[in-house]
Amino acid sequence: MNPTWNDSSPIYQQLADRLAVQLLDGAPPEGEALPSVRALASQYVINPLTVGRALQALVDQQLIEPRRGMGMYVRPGARQQLLRLEREQFLQKDWPALRAKLKRLGLSAKDLNWENQP
Repeated sequence: MNPTWNDSSPIYQQLADRLAVQLLDGAPPEGEALPSVRALASQYVINPLTVGRALQALVDQQLIEPRRGMGMYVRPGARQQLLRLEREQFLQKDWPALRAKLKRLGLSAKDLNWENQP
C-alpha cells in the first residue's frame, strides 16, 4: 500500500485516523493485536517513529493498550467508543453542513436513495 498523505494534519494523526477507521470496522477485533510498528511502517511507507506517535495517540484515546513485550492490543469497548464519538461528530459537524448543502441544492429525503446504492 502506498497511501497519500495531505497537509491538513500531521502524518501521525492521519495514520491514527486511518487506524481508528479500521478499528471501527472491526479490524483487528477487540482483544487482538495490531500489526507491529515495523509492519505498519512498511505497509504505509513511513518512518517507524511516526507510526509510534500514531499508536501513542490511540493509546491516549484509550482505544489500544500496550502489552509489555507483546505489542499493541485493541482494548475492549474500543469499537463502541469510536462509534459513539463518530456519531457525535457527524451529528454536530458533518450533518448540519450536509443538510445546508442539500437545502441549497433543493434536495429532499425523497431524492436520496442510499439503500440501493452499491
